[in-house]
Order: sequence, then structure tokens, then C-alpha cells
Amino acid sequence: MDGLPSAAAFAAQLAATCALASLLTWRAIHYARKRRLIDLPGQRRSHRVPTPRGGGIAIVAAILVFGLLPAALRDAGTLPVDARLLAPAVVAVALVGWLDDHGGLSALFRLAVHCAAAALVFALPLLHALSGAAPTAGLAVFAAALVTLAIAWSVNLHNFMDGIDGLLVAQSLFVFCALAGLLAHAGAREPAQQLLAWAAACLGFLPFNFPRARIFMGDVGSGVLGLLVGVAVLWQAGTPGIAAASGLVLCSAFVTDATCTLLLRMLRGRRWYSAHREHLYQWLVRRGGTHARTVALYMAWNLLIVLPVVYWMNRSPEARAATGFGAAAAVYAVAVALWWHGKAACLRQAGSRRLHAAA
Repeated sequence: MDGLPSAAAFAAQLAATCALASLLTWRAIHYARKRRLIDLPGQRRSHRVPTPRGGGIAIVAAILVFGLLPAALRDAGTLPVDARLLAPAVVAVALVGWLDDHGGLSALFRLAVHCAAAALVFALPLLHALSGAAPTAGLAVFAAALVTLAIAWSVNLHNFMDGIDGLLVAQSLFVFCALAGLLAHAGAREPAQQLLAWAAACLGFLPFNFPRARIFMGDVGSGVLGLLVGVAVLWQAGTPGIAAASGLVLCSAFVTDATCTLLLRMLRGRRWYSAHREHLYQWLVRRGGTHARTVALYMAWNLLIVLPVVYWMNRSPEARAATGFGAAAAVYAVAVALWWHGKAACLRQAGSRRLHAAA
């Protein structure tokens, strides 16, 4: 812990992270226009004007320069995972996203890279730690596979939810800051500072993406933020002094919308991995709501429901000692009910199920 910056130095680090992300986003706009990396309006898109994409590279660069690389050069033992493993995982996810933004890669190849990155960060260290305990070998393999799939799903669900101005970057800011507060309260200073650095990079990108996007994040940014949100939730779940399910509650808006939409598409026999406009946030825009108003609805859920529940889950040492999975289940039950009724209301207002089938 002696290698951590002072309060003044850390504040300067956050300011530099935010400034670098803003500068690189501005440069990314010019680069995208020069290379004609432009998303055009269409049936399966929620924007109405041609907009550059790939601005998430600025978030990735700022996080690496002022967050993960300095941590990798310091004693790695102060982070819940080795930054020397997390940094290359971030680069791998960013690289496939960058290539996909430039021309398109197969969904299977992207998923394979996402799983490999998740395995590098969590699964391989877990298997190595338990390799000498033969009776738990099977359990270790199962846990490693489960964690890998969870992180890969986090990468992809955040990509699915990056479809309107400001939604993903606002959600990432909320989750990183809330988890940083929980970790700091539990005495985990280094992970908390990492999350605040990641939030500062998102903050630098925000003015270029909200309330009217001058550039989209692209797969390069959404994939990395999904990876880091998954990492942050697992960090928090394994930190003593915090209700283990707190991170799951903080992510409930995105997890519910993405998961329910995916399951519904699969049940209806649709190509779940193809582009579409069937998420609740997309239907809210399609029925006439603005991007800013839709983002405000998701943030209202976070601030009025999620934060009070997380506070209640961590209100006392006795409450924090419990996992909080009962409270998390209740939050998700409410979220699924709101998703279902919100989707039904949008379909009724649309007045035609044929429009839904064409989405």
C-alpha cells in the first residue's frame, strides 16, 4: 500500500485520466471521419444522423495509461487480480472490438477471444491456486468455467446495451463509482482507486456521447467496459466487509434488459446474435422517447431503487456479513416485471406486432 499515491496526487491522476480520454475522443472523431468509420441510420439502429464510431478507444487508452499499467508496475498483490494479467486481457478485447469496428469479425471469433480474456484474468489463476488440492479439482474447473462464461456474458451484454446516446457510459460511471465507494468503505483502497480511474476515463468520453452523440463508443469501448464491469463485480463479491451480491444489484438494469431480450429472441427462434432493436431501451426510443429521457429512466432505477437497496444490504456489520442474494433476487424480480410490462406497453403503443417481428 506504500506505493499508492497521496490524495492530491490521486486527484491529479483522475484529472489527467479524464483529460486524456477527452483529448483522444476528439482525435478519434477526426480519425473515424477520415477512415469513413460511420454508422448510418437504418432499420436496426436508433440514431437518425450518420455518426462516427470507435470513440471507445479513448476510454481504453486512458484506463491503460493511468490505471492498469501503473498498477502492473507496482506490487501486484494489492489488487484482487494481477494487473499484469488484466492489462493484456483488456488489450485483447479492445483489439477484436477495434477490428470489428473497422470491418466486422465473426461472432464466434469475438466470443472465443472474450472467453480467453476472461480465462486469463480469473480462470487460470483459480485453477493454478487449487491445482494441488485433488479433492477440489472438479469444483475448481466448474468454478473457472462459470466465471469465464459470466465475464464473457458481461462483455457481450454491455455491447448489446450500447445502442443509444450516453446509456452505456452513464451506466459504467454509476457502477464504477458505486463499487469504488463500497470497496473504499471496506478498506480496499487500491481496487477503489482503480475503479475511480476507470470512471474518470468514462467521464472524459461522456460529453462527446451525451446528450447528443458526436461519436459512438463502438465495440472497442463497449467490450472493454463490459469486461471491467464484470471484473469489478467479482472484486467486490470477494471483498470481506461488503454484502457479496451488491454488485449484482448495481448491474440489474443492464443485466435484466439484455438477458430477458436474449432469452425472448432465442425462444422465438430468432438469430439472437444479429443486430436488432428489441431491447426495452430501444423500444422506449422507438415509441417516441428521446435518448436523454430513456437514459434518465435507467438512471432513475439506479438512484431510486438500486442505491437504497445496496445501502440497506450494507447498513451494518451483520447485514454486510450476509450475502444479500435474497435482496438481489427481489430486485431482479421487480426489474423483470417492469421490463415485461414496459415492453408490453411499448408494443401496444406501436399498434402493430408486425413491426416487432421486423425488428
